[in-house]
Amino acid sequence: MQRGQRVALVAVFASLSVVCDAVAGLPQLIEGVWYGWIFLVAPISGIVLGPTEGFVATFLGVLVGHTLYPRGVVEYLFTVGAPIGSMVTACAYRNQWSIVILYYSVLLGAYFASPVAAHLPLWGMWDTYLAYGILLLMALTWNQGHTRGRGRRLYLAACTLIGLEADVLFRIFLFIPCQTYASLFNFTVADLRVIWGAGAVVTPIQVGLASVFTATLAPPLLTTLLSLNQVHREPT
Repeated sequence: MQRGQRVALVAVFASLSVVCDAVAGLPQLIEGVWYGWIFLVAPISGIVLGPTEGFVATFLGVLVGHTLYPRGVVEYLFTVGAPIGSMVTACAYRNQWSIVILYYSVLLGAYFASPVAAHLPLWGMWDTYLAYGILLLMALTWNQGHTRGRGRRLYLAACTLIGLEADVLFRIFLFIPCQTYASLFNFTVADLRVIWGAGAVVTPIQVGLASVFTATLAPPLLTTLLSLNQVHREPT
């Protein structure tokens, strides 16, 4: 593929990211991690573009999206999780397991090493633990058949889950181990317990919606782009 075509494809996904990030989400999902709809397009950006270009497209998208739909200066820091989610989705899709496992292990380790973590409900991050477990299982059992036939959509959904929870994990890393919950937000432990409880319900709904969205849209999109020589071959 020519460089100009690649840049154009990145620009398309960056534009989609701007729209999805700038449009407010449903009021019922306001307690989740994402205020807009970036969680729908970020995983697909990573799958189609790859780790580096997926990161760039999503980063540019949320940077502009947060400017069009302001959520406070602090949110510019936390929204870096979205391009990281795209990158991790891409790595998982391309079976670069060691990178993703290292990322999860380090950030989860940092969370549990934080004193305040002992005062928060363990079940509050159940979806992140699930993603970590699925990641380890996929790394141990992966074979080429997972990206073919009936297993393809399930594989795409699993990669989306892993990528979005990596986004969540980055935000948690900033919030708890980096102690921005106190330094930037002045939250107490009681406040954190409420946040953890609400997030344990709403965020998995958002991740579930995105997983279904990716599993439905990505296969025909990849097939079309592959026929036009706009993406690399399926992972082997």
